Amino acid sequence: MPRFKLTIEYAGTRYSGWQKQKNARTIQGEIERAVGELTRDKTFEFYGSGRTDAGVHALRQVAHLDLRKPLPAETIRRGINDSLPADIHILAVDSVPHRFHARHSAVARSYVYQVSRRRSALAKPFVWWIREPLDVGRMTAAAGRLTGMHDFQAFSDDDPDEKSTEVLVDEVAIAEDGDLILIRVAGSHFIWKMVRRMVGVLAAIGKGDMPVEHISALLAGADEPKGSSLRAGRPTPAELTAPASGLFLERVFYEGDARQWPLHPAVAVPSARG
Repeated sequence: MPRFKLTIEYAGTRYSGWQKQKNARTIQGEIERAVGELTRDKTFEFYGSGRTDAGVHALRQVAHLDLRKPLPAETIRRGINDSLPADIHILAVDSVPHRFHARHSAVARSYVYQVSRRRSALAKPFVWWIREPLDVGRMTAAAGRLTGMHDFQAFSDDDPDEKSTEVLVDEVAIAEDGDLILIRVAGSHFIWKMVRRMVGVLAAIGKGDMPVEHISALLAGADEPKGSSLRAGRPTPAELTAPASGLFLERVFYEGDARQWPLHPAVAVPSARG
C-alpha cells in the first residue's frame, strides 16, 4: 500500500476535536469520509500525529494515509479537498516511505496561543480576550521557568501512574503583535490540557494574581495534594485553564526539519485604532 503524508489546516470551532468519535463530528472523521468518497474504498488506513481537543485549531497538523491503489499526490489533495467543509483544508500531500509514521516519527511539536487585548467581533473563535492589563515582562520571566525537563502533573489531568507526566519543553516564547500577545510552546510532546494550563498560569502572572516564583513551586510540588499549603490562597492550573479558542497546533517536526521560524499570528486581529 502506498503511503502519503498529509499536511492539514483546520478551524476546530465546530468540531469535537481531532479523534474520530461515533456520535460527534471530528476532524479525523470528516477527512476519512472525504477519502472514502474519493477512493470508493473503506480499507485505507489514516493516522494523525496526535489529538487536538474540541475547539482547538491547527496550522500544520500531519497525518499519514495508506491506500490500496496508487494515486497521484495532487489528485489525492484535490479530491479530498473537494469533499471537505470549508474549515478543513489539505495543504499538501507527499509520497513517503513506509517507515514514516505521522505520530511515531515526530520528534517535536509546537503550539501557538493567541491572547487578545481587545474585544473583537471577528476574531472571537481564534483568541482569548482578557480584559485586564497584562504585564508581558512578568509573563516572559515566568515563561523561562517552564523550559527544560519537568514534571507537568500540576498542569494536566493525566494520571502519572498510567502515563508519564514528564515533558521536555524546548521553548516558551512570548511576542506582541498589535493587540495580540502570542505564546509559543515547543517541546518533545504534550500531555492533556498542558499547554492551555500553562497559558492560564502565565496570564494570571501577567495580571498580577500570581507571583513569577510560583511557577517553580508548581513544578516542584506536582505531587502535592490540592489542599496543601503550596496551593493555599492561589488558584490551581486547572482553575486557570485557558479556553480552547486561542490554541493552534502550529507545527509537527520530523528528523531534518528546521526548528527556527518567526512567531507570527495564526489569525490576525486588526488594530482597533486602524
